[in-house]
Amino acid sequence: MLTGKQKRFLRSKAHHLNPIFQVGKGGVNENMTKQIREALEARELLKVSVLQNCDEDRDEVAEAIAKGAEAELVQIIGNTIVLYKESSENKQLVLP
Repeated sequence: MLTGKQKRFLRSKAHHLNPIFQVGKGGVNENMTKQIREALEARELLKVSVLQNCDEDRDEVAEAIAKGAEAELVQIIGNTIVLYKESSENKQLVLP
């Protein structure tokens, strides 16, 4: 579980990132969560965009991705979800 200070730090780091995954009409599936898990291992912090044609609510999408990728949900702003997971091999961010 992240503290408020850690979430603020991660939000500031994620501000300049572009979303690398998009959730569309198909919603969240096993293959997508697997790819997000691998990307989090490499990057630790990433953004996911929820497209307009997605049938599910963005909060449900964020919860499903975070649970499937075993990641921490940092922020949901607009249709963008920010996720964080500490990397076991490629540690880049040091949390306050």
